Amino acid sequence: MAADPFVPETRVLAVASHVVYGYVGNKMASVVMQLLGCDVAALNTVHFSNHTGYRQFKGTRATAEEITALYEGLTQSHLTDFDVMLSGYAPSAAAVEAVGAIGMDLQRKAEKNPGSFFWVLDPVMGDQGRLYVNNDVVPAYKEMIHHADLILPNQFEAEVLSGVKITSLSTLAEAITAIHATYKVPHVIITSVQISNLSDSSSASSTTSFANTLTVIGSTTRSDGSPRLFRVDVPALDCYFSGTGDMFAALTVARLREAVFAADPALRTTKSWVSPDDVPATALPLARSTVKVLASMHCILEKTMEARNAELQAEVVSNGDVLSEEERKKQDHLRESKAAEVRVVRHVQFLREPTVEFPAQEWSKDDLPAQFR
Repeated sequence: MAADPFVPETRVLAVASHVVYGYVGNKMASVVMQLLGCDVAALNTVHFSNHTGYRQFKGTRATAEEITALYEGLTQSHLTDFDVMLSGYAPSAAAVEAVGAIGMDLQRKAEKNPGSFFWVLDPVMGDQGRLYVNNDVVPAYKEMIHHADLILPNQFEAEVLSGVKITSLSTLAEAITAIHATYKVPHVIITSVQISNLSDSSSASSTTSFANTLTVIGSTTRSDGSPRLFRVDVPALDCYFSGTGDMFAALTVARLREAVFAADPALRTTKSWVSPDDVPATALPLARSTVKVLASMHCILEKTMEARNAELQAEVVSNGDVLSEEERKKQDHLRESKAAEVRVVRHVQFLREPTVEFPAQEWSKDDLPAQFR
């Protein structure tokens, strides 16, 4: 199959983790972008046998010096003509700083050509109310985010970065506004919010939200720094998948480039691809790309869940060993983790030809912080 004809030729430096088995980190991101026609150079920050959700793995973490040396190798051979950098998990504060130095160096190389380089940063720090990195990683990310064009935090990471506890739609808007204001980052997507859990989820502005719905919230700033907020609601699937954040980020790289190239040609040579102030939230390239990203993901994850359920329902043939309760639970967990590996390659058609079912919606002024109403 040919690459997606709508995605322009794109050279990507992808800096993230790597696993031998399954699809998370760069293993997920690289294959997704390559299947859409992007030329990907993968710089791996860890080398693990499998993702950590299995609760057991083997492998190594790259040091900051090793990450820097790999980039220096690219530089000395003039192999740094990247259009986009996608940065994800880094195993230490020093590694985060090393990745940041790479992003800033690529930005310096592109200074004379606005719009020729774009940095997508996924600040991988934690989820579900807890950090899974060392505490010193947080200030390292806070320093680096100033330089990114687009960041992709989840709800917990958005709270960490903004200092705003997200308990309602209004505090959600405050968090995004604070991120724009504090870090001067022009584009933000909060990649997963359970709006039904927020205190004002029954308000008139959120009547389309359901208990089994996940919401993605995005924003691109105007020239005065105010947010242009949009949301996309998608049905939640009753299964936990690893690598979905990496899939979201990789699809966003390709689809945002596509949307920018489909917009006014002047946008391609505009710093950070920030649309003029008169472009409404739902017409932003960020919003147009997000609806395609989520359409692809929903279809692939539905197919993955179907395959997972069939695999788990298949009879397990015993080898005759008598297992303890602890060992049986461990074996069940390993089997469930393997069955839930995302079937991204098997369903490549949904990457290239998504059926868009979930439109972007512009937030009403009541959802904005008071200073921007």
